[in-house]
Amino acid sequence: MSKRILITGGAGFIGSNLALRLIGKGHIVTVLDNLSQQIHGNDPERSSPLFQSIQNKVTFIKGCVTSREDLKKAIEDQEVIVHLAAETGTGQSMYQIEQYVNINIAGTAILLDILANEANSITKVVIASSRSIYGEGRYLSKELGYVYPSHRADPDMATGNFEVSYPGIVTPLQLVATDEESKIHPSSVYGITKQNQEQMIMTVCPTIGIAPVALRYQNVYGPGQSLSNPYTGILSIFSTLIKNDKEINIFEDGKESRDFVFIDDVVDATILAIEKNEADNNVFNVGTGIATDVLTVVNQLFKNYQKEIPYKVSGNYRLGDIRHNYADITKISTMLGFRPKVSFEDGIVKFTKWVNSQVIIADKYSESIIEMKEKGLFK
Repeated sequence: MSKRILITGGAGFIGSNLALRLIGKGHIVTVLDNLSQQIHGNDPERSSPLFQSIQNKVTFIKGCVTSREDLKKAIEDQEVIVHLAAETGTGQSMYQIEQYVNINIAGTAILLDILANEANSITKVVIASSRSIYGEGRYLSKELGYVYPSHRADPDMATGNFEVSYPGIVTPLQLVATDEESKIHPSSVYGITKQNQEQMIMTVCPTIGIAPVALRYQNVYGPGQSLSNPYTGILSIFSTLIKNDKEINIFEDGKESRDFVFIDDVVDATILAIEKNEADNNVFNVGTGIATDVLTVVNQLFKNYQKEIPYKVSGNYRLGDIRHNYADITKISTMLGFRPKVSFEDGIVKFTKWVNSQVIIADKYSESIIEMKEKGLFK
């Protein structure tokens, strides 16, 4: 059954892919997006491939979630909201604090305030949450059972001790999948704002007769993600360095790991959350359930680009980064029937083929590192 769906941040990487798939399924899509320069470039309405992919297929409103008038205009006559609009990036969030709080928290507060106090036809809100709300992942201790280590301390990492620790243990901790009942203890301002977004949506919506769903996305990648934004993740960052023949600096010891989930699988999960009533009033992890370390990422990129450049495992680190986290996807698989279809190996093939078709711009990553050094966050 066709629905009228608003996607905030719908011109971004996830949002544009979601919009196109929803249109293909017969839904009517409206997009609210401010076409941020960091994501879309200097002349987004002419040069952003993400925006151009949806430009004539959706009702597009250029605006910001911090504007009450923009949100009111976008919400009018809609049935479902997928709230993706957010500032992203853990490192940048640690010094652009006001910006992250304004967009992520205040923007969500304005959205909910309109829904709570003004006439509307919204029946469901899907909020894009994040694995960053967990902070460090879940571990199994032989002595204590499941434990949730605190954020790693600067003095420990300065000596090259990058693994997590926990008081009262003797045997090494075993990394296990993080489920939805795991402890929430974010280690960055970004993580805090995503936790706040999720909690507001899940708390307020049921009181006003709207069904909330929260999707805790893991590290999303795939064709179309920004190669110019130095805060979008290591696959884009490393690809840009490789294409520019610049040395890759691998932080810590290269064994830190994440759950990389392909964009098509993320879109599948989001559509299930929109269309299935079983999703209502629930929180779900969206990932693959597999941890992949940074050294594996580098080697896979070299293999698929058929090109190797110098790299060093430097021992550098960023304050606020976690060591490990990967998703337990039992809940979304059981309740919604979600199964990730694209393995990391196959996803990297699709991603690198797409990168090879792009005009690669100058690397901006080094500029972001300089910024973090100036703020005392890069060691």
